[in-house]
Amino acid sequence: MSRIDLNNLQSFIVVARERSFTRAAAQLGVSQSALSHSMRALETKLGVRLLARSTRGVAPTEAGERLLLNLSGHFEGIEAELASLDEFRGAPSGSFRITAFDHPADTVLWPKLSKLLRDYPAISVEIDVNYVLVDIVAERFDAGVRFGDQVAKDMIAVRIAPDQKIVVVGTPEYLAHRPPPASPRDLGRHDCVNLRLPTRGGLYEWEFIDEGKPIQVAVRGQFVFSNPNQLLKAALAGFGLAYVPEDMAIEHIAAGRLTKVLEAYCPTFPGYHLYYPSRRQSSPGFILIVEALRYKP
Repeated sequence: MSRIDLNNLQSFIVVARERSFTRAAAQLGVSQSALSHSMRALETKLGVRLLARSTRGVAPTEAGERLLLNLSGHFEGIEAELASLDEFRGAPSGSFRITAFDHPADTVLWPKLSKLLRDYPAISVEIDVNYVLVDIVAERFDAGVRFGDQVAKDMIAVRIAPDQKIVVVGTPEYLAHRPPPASPRDLGRHDCVNLRLPTRGGLYEWEFIDEGKPIQVAVRGQFVFSNPNQLLKAALAGFGLAYVPEDMAIEHIAAGRLTKVLEAYCPTFPGYHLYYPSRRQSSPGFILIVEALRYKP
């Protein structure tokens, strides 16, 4: 078989992952027609159909899925090695993608990385904020952020924050009209602000420790949100109790705008960790990011 054009192979990876010629062409900076022509040329060269095209889009065939699986790691390894050459060219550089939900993005990633990037203008960082626990390898992220107990064992994990205390809070005005709950089971008699998490498949059940054992309590109320910032706003507005990270509420607690309840039952979660595949270690720019984020008690 004559030599395969590596650019066509790399383009195939992008098309197969994006499942769209439109998105892949935009990412690669080429026209859709040119990209489609390249894919047909690659299929002709290999003598096998890699992509199934339809009016709804494009998807890899069984052969395409196999090729995607086997090629992706090699190309990512090449990219990492090329990035590692930055140390021989002077200042570290590179573009890096990190996925995290909004709380660590606001409280850890932004304050630390905004300071770092002022000193390293050749480094750029994309922070993808969502609650989906994505496969960072398949989705081409350089790293992700999760609680320490959620990190897969085949990943390198670096602690970037202390353990996270969760609290239940409500306004003094709300609690003046409702007896404060004495145990988590009393929450059924309270209005509570709900959180919907895609990772849980529905409404988040509040987690507590009762007599040394973990329990979960389903709560009800008028509002459901998809991130903690709105939970806190609703609690401050008097719509009931909210279950939020303590550092989000601490200012309002100190000022008397919110009161903690069920404190003896509230859990502490393992702190946020940055996690990534081992091959990312070779990039000087990425090493700078990891060290800037590393938690130092």
